[in-house]
Amino acid sequence: MAATRLELNLMRLLSRCEALAAERRDPEEWRLEKYVAALEDMLRELKKQASKPAPELLNEYSRKVDFLKGLLEAEKLSSSTEKALANQFLAPGRTPTTTKERTPATKTVHLQTKARCTGKMRSELLGTVCFVFFPLRFCRGLAPDEKQSAVELDAVLQHHQDMQEKLAEEMLSLARSLKNNTLAAQNVIKQDNQTLSHSLRMADQNFEKLKDESDRLEQHAKKSVNWLLWIMLIVVCFIFISMILFIRIFPKLK
Repeated sequence: MAATRLELNLMRLLSRCEALAAERRDPEEWRLEKYVAALEDMLRELKKQASKPAPELLNEYSRKVDFLKGLLEAEKLSSSTEKALANQFLAPGRTPTTTKERTPATKTVHLQTKARCTGKMRSELLGTVCFVFFPLRFCRGLAPDEKQSAVELDAVLQHHQDMQEKLAEEMLSLARSLKNNTLAAQNVIKQDNQTLSHSLRMADQNFEKLKDESDRLEQHAKKSVNWLLWIMLIVVCFIFISMILFIRIFPKLK
């Protein structure tokens, strides 16, 4: 099916957004956010059309638009740790937007963004070497700026540790929930199997009873037919003998 005008416009704007996302932008840059909002509107209109693309292609468009939207939301976060963690959960596109691309542009943007966030975190960590290699109480003779950097790094590391603990707790909770759901589904399937087995046994028993009753009915029908045949033969013989006697007793008038 040929692409509609709306789909072509969406592909062009999506390619433009991917190119903007790959560039280093100023904090005051507003075009990408407006373009992504326009992409969402165009995608909604494309899903409403009668001649819409295949579901797999629509899912790929939605995946790329959600990636760009999540990228913008991650850039608005304050700390580099939060940005890096938010970028970990982004899912780039799986196929190239245009035929000129060898690899999906969103995947390239994702790798570049992860590298930038990792570089910022590394620079923040390496900026306070004294705190990393010595406890904070041994750095009391440092300059005020160095002490402030050490305190900020301590806060960053503590925040990062808290987020890791929170993620670990959420993963444990999800694992418990998945285990409970699996056990519940297993119990339901076991009960269904028992019910099905009982139904099959009852069906087999009913089939055997029906077969026995059919055999009895067939035998009874054969017996009734035999008795009727014998009665008819006896009646015919009686009538024949009666006619002969009648003829003998009452001869023909002359």
